Amino acid sequence: MRKLIAISLFAALGSSSLSAQSPAEKMAATVMTIWKDSLFSDPSKPAKWTYDQAVILKGIEGLWLRTGDARYFNYMQKSMDFFVDEKGNIRTYKQQDYNIDNVLCGRILITLFNVTGKEKYFKAATTLREQLKTQPRTNEGGFWHKKIYPYQMWLDGLYMGEPFYAEYAASFHEPAAFDDIGRQFIWMEKHARDAKTGLLYHAWDESRQQKWANPQTGLSPHIWARAMGWYGMALVDVLDVFPADNHYRDSLIAILKRYADAVKKVQDPKTGLWYDILDRPGDKGNYFEASASSMFVYTMAKGVRLGLLPPGYLDVAKKGYAGIQRQFVETDANGLTNLKGTVSVSGLGGNPYRDGSYEYYIGEKVIVNDPKGVGAYLQAANEMEMIPDLLLGQGKTVLLDDYFNAERKKDITGALQPWHYKWNEWPNSGFSLFGNVFRRYGVKTKTLSAAPARSNLMNADIYIIVDADNVADNPTPNYVQPKDAAEIYEWVKAGGVLVLLHNDKGNAEFEHFNTLAEKFGIHFNEDSYNRVTGNEYQMGKIEIPAGNPILPQVRKIYQKEVASMTLKAPAAAVLKKDELVIFAVAKVGKGTVFATGDPWLYNEYTDGRKLPAEYENFKAADELVQWLIKQTPARAPIRRK
Repeated sequence: MRKLIAISLFAALGSSSLSAQSPAEKMAATVMTIWKDSLFSDPSKPAKWTYDQAVILKGIEGLWLRTGDARYFNYMQKSMDFFVDEKGNIRTYKQQDYNIDNVLCGRILITLFNVTGKEKYFKAATTLREQLKTQPRTNEGGFWHKKIYPYQMWLDGLYMGEPFYAEYAASFHEPAAFDDIGRQFIWMEKHARDAKTGLLYHAWDESRQQKWANPQTGLSPHIWARAMGWYGMALVDVLDVFPADNHYRDSLIAILKRYADAVKKVQDPKTGLWYDILDRPGDKGNYFEASASSMFVYTMAKGVRLGLLPPGYLDVAKKGYAGIQRQFVETDANGLTNLKGTVSVSGLGGNPYRDGSYEYYIGEKVIVNDPKGVGAYLQAANEMEMIPDLLLGQGKTVLLDDYFNAERKKDITGALQPWHYKWNEWPNSGFSLFGNVFRRYGVKTKTLSAAPARSNLMNADIYIIVDADNVADNPTPNYVQPKDAAEIYEWVKAGGVLVLLHNDKGNAEFEHFNTLAEKFGIHFNEDSYNRVTGNEYQMGKIEIPAGNPILPQVRKIYQKEVASMTLKAPAAAVLKKDELVIFAVAKVGKGTVFATGDPWLYNEYTDGRKLPAEYENFKAADELVQWLIKQTPARAPIRRK
């Protein structure tokens, strides 16, 4: 029954996430028009390092990952470069303020460092990580929201601090940090959760000294929707990178499920939206609020996509998203898409003092195109636009070889890491965008660092081998052996889809690798074609004839330094450049083999930042992934003898 529900919901949302006129792209166009250089490009307003920018840029980042359009990455980089100098100093940031809001932009800095390798972004992100090391804490260990708000934990602070903390820990090898991260969520829920409704109050004052704090519980008076939204987004973003073997993971998933159930119960049944003050629905002055509604949609949709929430919660997200489009999104006379209905700010304490009363919350200004609302909407739209695609590869797994291609390299911390065509590798040499395409279609991406065998191939649907090592790559390469070739051949016969992305002469090993390829009628020749001088990109041009079965909508791709292939049955060419075979396909038993003589889908040629726009490598990656998924039959797993 759950599968049928999911299918109907996917179908109801329509088709491809790459629609040129998607709501996310329309809103991004508004962002890059009204805030052309930065949120703070207006000289009449003082520039300030603030979390608002990160909320928007996470939405922009999501669009870049989905489209490979360099405009989005460049906008992220330009926005951060407005504040971060070449030495990694952050303009207007003051660590001594211990304001947890100020670490959120660190998430964008991590992305910029991972992609560009520029040390200034690492230094700036590390400055923010240093703040968390000495951030004042409650007696229990929870981060204070700000130094000027002693002993206070706010729901907002979980989003401001924990996703950055988790992404830094995952990127730079701090596994022990995840225990601290897990406990922060547990403590927040323990203190803030209303036992009757399951909803969480905006903030908790351990000292009970604030005027807004309940003398017995320390809680603020009301349940503010955006604070709940921050907490939910923080949960799913942290769980996206949280180690599977960490003992706090199950606790966080349980918190998310309790949270989602409580949020579902207070969704307005007619509009699909959520009130600004969740514990006073329908009261005079209360209103449906855009940023919180977007955050709830994002949390539900991403929670289902990651397998953290049951599929039924997609119905909550779908209903909420439809309500947002009806009530808050409009197009103005200039053709810009605008978001109405976001409360500009709601806080507690400070000067003038905010007492947390109902009258205070509903008295704050509601505006058009508030960055927090626009950013939350962008993130929600990205998730919702992926939903139709997820069904295609649901339940499938793709394995990326890390055995025949086992290159290692030290990262900025000095740790030896896998590199060269790896899923988690963001620089030019990596497959992070290619992997993201698989995940967008619901396929799980995994890595195989051992020799292929029935035991480790049996649950895989697609197996990718790229650029088999020669001695120059790896002093002790794992060459393909006859036993390896036999294991893979039997797996393909049973229905597996094998992808061979080889390399040209001097950059890969041929003799042993052909032991495998020749089992399918494919021989990689030790040569090199389509050689390119400098940026003479036309030398690497490959035109795609109409009706190509693998790339039906793509018309031009780029491959450089390609090994030619000699084919015999069962292999056949499905794309040529003159007499050079570019793509070959072989059908063996229930399975399929796809081969080309270049690892052409690495980030350098898919992320949109280098190739001229006429070359459609990112779109080609998208169409290739769809084709590969469709080659995977429903098959019984290979059983060990």
